Amino acid sequence: MTRRKRRTASAKKDPAKPEPQATAVAPSRRQWIALLLSGVVLLAAAGWWFKASFEAMVSTPPQPMTAALPATYVGGQACMSCHTEAWNAWQDSQHAKAMQHANESTMLGDFDDATFRYAGVESTFFRRDGGYFVRTDGPDGTLHEYEVQYTFGVYPLQQYLVSMEGGRLQALSIAWDSRPKEQGGQHWFHLYPTENVTHNDVLHWTRSSQNWNNMCADCHSTNLEKHYDPVNRSYATTWSEINVSCEACHGPASRHVAWATHAKGGEQYAQDHGLVIQLDERKGISWMTDPSTGQPVRSEARTTDREISMCAHCHSRRSQIAEGYVPGQPLLDHYLPSLLHEGLYFADGQINDEVYVYGSFLQSKMYAAGVTCSDCHEPHGTRIRASGNALCLRCHAPDKYDQPAHHHHPLGSAGASCVECHMPTRTYMVVDPRRDHSLRIPRPDQSVTFGTPNACTNCHRDKDAAWAAAHVTEWYGDGHPGYQTYAAAFHAAWHGEPAAAPQLADLIRSAQTPDIARATAVDALGGYLDASAVDLLHLALADADPLVRTAGVGALERAPLNLRAQLAFPMLQ
Repeated sequence: MTRRKRRTASAKKDPAKPEPQATAVAPSRRQWIALLLSGVVLLAAAGWWFKASFEAMVSTPPQPMTAALPATYVGGQACMSCHTEAWNAWQDSQHAKAMQHANESTMLGDFDDATFRYAGVESTFFRRDGGYFVRTDGPDGTLHEYEVQYTFGVYPLQQYLVSMEGGRLQALSIAWDSRPKEQGGQHWFHLYPTENVTHNDVLHWTRSSQNWNNMCADCHSTNLEKHYDPVNRSYATTWSEINVSCEACHGPASRHVAWATHAKGGEQYAQDHGLVIQLDERKGISWMTDPSTGQPVRSEARTTDREISMCAHCHSRRSQIAEGYVPGQPLLDHYLPSLLHEGLYFADGQINDEVYVYGSFLQSKMYAAGVTCSDCHEPHGTRIRASGNALCLRCHAPDKYDQPAHHHHPLGSAGASCVECHMPTRTYMVVDPRRDHSLRIPRPDQSVTFGTPNACTNCHRDKDAAWAAAHVTEWYGDGHPGYQTYAAAFHAAWHGEPAAAPQLADLIRSAQTPDIARATAVDALGGYLDASAVDLLHLALADADPLVRTAGVGALERAPLNLRAQLAFPMLQ
């Protein structure tokens, strides 16, 4: 950019002077010789290149055609005969029921002429000729009949999808509470109970925010391709399997099947068994107690994120930036995970909006210690590996942590529950409580200062944060800030306080701060760009973590143009 400006400036014309006329000049004898020598050199170089290319071609034995074939999707049925235990566990999982055809065995809602009234509209759910229908307000605000094509999800709620023009499937905002009746379930409810959503609202079920093709489909089916036509603004969305089946996590399995069945060409996959992703980060690993700290440690450090990234492509709040994701590929080549932004998270990193799990877990000391998703979750049945405190006590010493001396509550009470204190829930979609996976120490003192939630007053609703903070100080003293220590910096940045800049700088430079929090600090630094921040941007753009690098590029949007070019151009590589 700078060179171009200088070149343009030097080429300015003086209107007072006539332009010189071009004059043909014959090449001199010396110039003819130079041109002839240049041609000889070029011909020699070309001859050498063709010779080298030909020799390389004839000396390299031809590769089998199958080596160049990409792995393709073959369907979960191909896995069943060899992986019977995993297949049976999956059959009863929420992954297996993520999306299903509407029929007698899948429909949980009451379609026996049931009615539900919301925002002045009475909707009716009924059956006709073996199908399932709903009469409700359409895009024009009047009642229309729609046939339910698919179920969406299964517990604690089930939604329903209907077809609209342009290949769209739309998710009804009236959902079925599938919890048992004694838990308050078995009835119709609206996902926006207090917002009075009508047909001209962006949240109405017929609008783009409730469109299955774009908003939901990628994570409820296997090998989904949206096939959006921007000219006609229509979809021709396809999948290889309607639900989240084996290949949604393990990737296309044709090579694996070839290896397992000793098919022709399968022998070349002996080393990796034909799998596109190796989910082996827990293989041969055990957790032991460090005698010097009493803390669990992994027998061997985890150096990769394959499993976590594979799960994150769905279990994260993210934007899709490219289609065609296959497990094992870099997550950020296809998705851009949300940072710890205001509205999505609280200033201390606790979940606020519906952000799923990935952004929380990256903040945790567990993640830093090498824990993976399947350490706690059995991946095929999608259930946790043990109930109650027994899950945590698989690694954490019971005589240290499962004692009143640690949690200061009666054994067996809610206050003695590991997850109630360290993974409090927040409810989404009206009936779906989800646990915060940042696994943090309760900080009611930060609730007093910054208005963040805390696990103590989640249970003791008749008490305030100051009361809880006093008890925590009495029990544990003041020297337990926890692993996540960025509430002050983010609170200051969100409120535009000048004190935020040095606090953000400290977070960016800190090796102890989780990378997603450092990336968030880099992103927030864009509002405080000055000469001292340039060095921080240099650091961010050269960081080992892709979230931090991406945040660094984003922060440049508010930098001067010459600085953007200088710092961003090398990132194209």
